Amino acid sequence: MSSTRIIAAIAATSLIVGVASAETLSPDQVKFADGAVAQSLTGAAGDPVAGRELFANRKLGNCLACHQNPEMPEQAFQGETGPTLEGVAGRYDETHLRGLVVNSKMTFEDTMMPSFYRTSGFYRVAGKFADKTILSAQQVEDVVAYLKTLKDE
Repeated sequence: MSSTRIIAAIAATSLIVGVASAETLSPDQVKFADGAVAQSLTGAAGDPVAGRELFANRKLGNCLACHQNPEMPEQAFQGETGPTLEGVAGRYDETHLRGLVVNSKMTFEDTMMPSFYRTSGFYRVAGKFADKTILSAQQVEDVVAYLKTLKDE
């Protein structure tokens, strides 16, 4: 997919980002069904442009530490531990993408991928990280919105 088509897809998706009146779900309110999370964590669609930035952020999401994303050739040192994310939107629907970002262990029990929206069930957590998620609910929705743009041509 060309850079122009990616930007067009992101822009088109951004146009449908809406605002909902639902409250943000806390990590303990998230419901899984076969690894999928059907309910938006925020009640609103995510922003794929913000999600792309989070995806590439080496200090926050750090997705590129483990995954390759051919849609980001400008990003050096992409990982090979996890699967490539090329065409990931064709392999998983939105509910499964959300489930993978929230807590991939619900789908892949032995994965090394961290749970980005979970606060319990960990061992030996440093005090400053106790009861904190890696990503906020909105950031999860933004990453999911970005991942939805990664389709095969």
